[in-house]
Amino acid sequence: MTDVDVLSIDGRKSGSVALPEVFSEAVRPELILRAVNAENSRKLQPQGHNPLAGMDNTAMYYGSMHSYRTGRHMGIAIRPRQKLGGGQQGAVRVIPSSVKGRRAHPHKIEKILVENINRREYSKAIASAVAATVPETKRPIIVSNEIESIKRTKDMVTLIRNLKLDSKIDNVDKRIRKGLRRSSKRRSYTKTLLVVVGKDGSAIKSARNIAGVDACAVGKLSAGLLAPGGRPGRSVIWSESAIGALQSAVSKIRIGE
Repeated sequence: MTDVDVLSIDGRKSGSVALPEVFSEAVRPELILRAVNAENSRKLQPQGHNPLAGMDNTAMYYGSMHSYRTGRHMGIAIRPRQKLGGGQQGAVRVIPSSVKGRRAHPHKIEKILVENINRREYSKAIASAVAATVPETKRPIIVSNEIESIKRTKDMVTLIRNLKLDSKIDNVDKRIRKGLRRSSKRRSYTKTLLVVVGKDGSAIKSARNIAGVDACAVGKLSAGLLAPGGRPGRSVIWSESAIGALQSAVSKIRIGE
């Protein structure tokens, strides 16, 4: 293990720490994507349908195939039609191709939505995603434990600027989703920076208010946080205590926990 500089909240060198072996793990994009898809599949909600949807009407086929009331020789389609008063035929119903008819292939509650992944495979994906956060020509950004005592968002912004990561918070793309979310002014931002600390605390609350920035404790890392959308290589700020617990935490992380 090699030693890496530890920076203070002012951006100056304040010490060094041994780099865990997890950073030397081979980067496997296909495994990381599989882990992210497995995580996202657990957010899906099963959907079903009413068995009588589109069927609750009087539509039916009239008579036999040789009956004039079926629509033959009348210039109309031979389809199940509503039964109206006086023996009249109404609109076509019931069949999927009709207006307000039933669905051809409705959602089924029995459908398996969750994509499973083995525990060792998921731990391997987490380790690979951690290694991908550091380019070969650079070192991970490690800050002293002073970062965990930050309580205000503006102090966290100052820290990010002291680390010369201004582009991660100044050039965040804002996305306005289409449809009803547009009218409700819901916004989403590209994932740019991740802050990882030793334990839950005020630092997480102060960092998560910054657009494009996520924060979590080292024991709650996930493939989706380290590689949003299955794309490895996210910039990460580690606290000194998070680096110390990272090696053991990677092997204990379980999907969905």
